[in-house]
Amino acid sequence: MDGVFQIPRQAGWPKREPRPVRPGLRRDAARTGGYRYYVPGSEELRLRRAGRVIVLDPEDRVLLFRYDEAPPNGRHWCTPGGGLDDGEDYPAGARRELTEETGWTDVPIGPEVYEHVRIMEYADAMVRQHERFYLARVETGRRGLGEVAAMHVSDGIAAWHWWTLAELDATDELVWPASLADLIRWQTG
Repeated sequence: MDGVFQIPRQAGWPKREPRPVRPGLRRDAARTGGYRYYVPGSEELRLRRAGRVIVLDPEDRVLLFRYDEAPPNGRHWCTPGGGLDDGEDYPAGARRELTEETGWTDVPIGPEVYEHVRIMEYADAMVRQHERFYLARVETGRRGLGEVAAMHVSDGIAAWHWWTLAELDATDELVWPASLADLIRWQTG
């Protein structure tokens, strides 16, 4: 599978030369902000920038949305978030997307905790989506969503659920990013 792969860049982790995750990948020295690898040809895909929010409740359950899409994306669960508007930075885009997808206007966006590049389909074309993830917390366990049903239909959100880490570990469902449970454990210590 062609695509861009990245080792997560975390505050406090020592910088070291990472090991390639697949044969044939090479370091892309022209990129900045962490260690990145790419498969030749992926740089020809249109870049889509996206801000995402890992929303945790007081029990460290994480809010995920389900999309039932055709291949190549398929059925998957992911955090609130989406593409940036023109001129928008990542934190502002993540905050706007969280409000649009949940109806919440009172949840502050915390620090950036993860960065990832995913090859996916968007608007009937394959894109190289550069995602930055921010941490946020809500004060109410399993907080309900606002009046967003019509928006969910238009965006293709089929369901939402507060997942425990045990559920994430045990599920056969596709969850983006795949390392989400471990990332949350690392953040919540």
